[in-house]
Amino acid sequence: MKAFYGDLKLGILGGGQLGRMLIQESINFNISCYVLDPDKNAPCKDLCAKFVHGSLVDYDAVYNFGKDLDILTIEIEKVNVDALEQLEKEGIKVYPQSNVIRLIQNKGTQKQFFKDNQIPTAAFQLFKNKEDLISANIPFPYIQKLRRDGYDGKGVILINNVNDLQKAFNEPSLIEDLIPFEKELAVIVARNENGEIKTFPCVEMEFNPEANLVEFLISPSTLNPETLHKADQLAKKVAEDLKIIGILAVEMFLTKTGELLVNEIAPRPHNSGHQSIEGNYTSQYEQLLRAIFNLPFGDTRTISNAVMINLLGEKGFEGAAIYEGLNEVLALDGIYIHLYGKKITKPFRKMGHITILDDDRQKAIEKARFVQNLIKVKA
Repeated sequence: MKAFYGDLKLGILGGGQLGRMLIQESINFNISCYVLDPDKNAPCKDLCAKFVHGSLVDYDAVYNFGKDLDILTIEIEKVNVDALEQLEKEGIKVYPQSNVIRLIQNKGTQKQFFKDNQIPTAAFQLFKNKEDLISANIPFPYIQKLRRDGYDGKGVILINNVNDLQKAFNEPSLIEDLIPFEKELAVIVARNENGEIKTFPCVEMEFNPEANLVEFLISPSTLNPETLHKADQLAKKVAEDLKIIGILAVEMFLTKTGELLVNEIAPRPHNSGHQSIEGNYTSQYEQLLRAIFNLPFGDTRTISNAVMINLLGEKGFEGAAIYEGLNEVLALDGIYIHLYGKKITKPFRKMGHITILDDDRQKAIEKARFVQNLIKVKA
C-alpha cells in the first residue's frame, strides 16, 4: 500500500452527505478522494480531489471511474456491481466487496441470507407481483417491502387490511410479519482484511412515523447488559458471516418478549452512526478508513451521552433551504451542527443533522427535544 502522503486514491461511489463526511475524515489521513455521482451539484462536488458527473448504475461510468484508483467504496448500495466485479478481477480493491453489495441490493436475498445463516429475523415470504400477493390471502397486518431500490423509508408500506391492498407494490417484494417491538436498535460493526472485528456501542432509534426514517437517536443504549451483549454478538455474527471488509450497520428490533431480530443491514456509513463524530473516540467514518486500509481499529467507546437529530425538510416547502432557529440552537452548550451542502430542500429530505452531548443522559434528551422543536428547514 502506498504511503499516506496524498498519493492514495480513494474512490467513493455516491456524492451525498455520507461521502461528504467521509471526505472530511479522509483529509486527516492525507487520502485523496475521487467521487462519482449523477447529481452535478452533489454535496461532495467541491470537497473532493476530483468529481466525476456520471451514473452509478452505468457499467462504463463505474468501470472507467474506478480503473485508476487504489480502493473503491460506496455511500449508496444502488451501484453497478458488474463493473465492480470486473475491477476486482483487475486488482482494484472494492470494499465492501462486490458480492456483499450484490446480496444487500436485494432485500429478498438479504432475508434469505439471514435464514441460511441462522440470523434471527422476522418471518417473511417473497412475491413477484401484487396479484400473487393478493391470491396468497396472508393474514393482516403485515409489512410489504420492495426487494430493490427502497431507501429512507421509501419502498416500505404497512398493509393493515384488504383495502390497503390497493396501494400494494406490484414489483417483486417481500412480506414480513409486523413485529410488536419495544425498541429499534442499531450496532455498527467494522471488519478489516485480517478478519479483525470491532463494534460501536448499541444505540436506540426513533423513526418519523410518516417518512419512516430515523429522526432521533440516543447513544449509548441503557438497556440491560445481557441484551446489549446479545446485540453486539449478533452484529459481529452478521459481519463474520458476510465476510465484509468495511463497516456494516445492523438494525434490529427488540421485541416485547426480549428477543432480538435483525431488520436490515447497510454496508456503509449509516444514520445510526452520525453521532460518533463527536460522541465516540473514533467516528464511523474514521473506522471505515481504518477497515478498508487495513489499519488498527480505533477506540469506539462513547465520550459522552449523545443524541442525534436528523434535520428533515419541512412538509409543504420546496426550494432554497432556510434554517429557522439556527441562531437560538447555536447559543446552547454541547451542540454540533452538520449541514449537508444541499441547496434545495424538499419534504423529509435529509438536510443535515445535529448532535447534542451532555454528561447527563436525561438533560441531553431534553435539550435534543427542545432543539428538534426549535429548528425547522423551510424554503
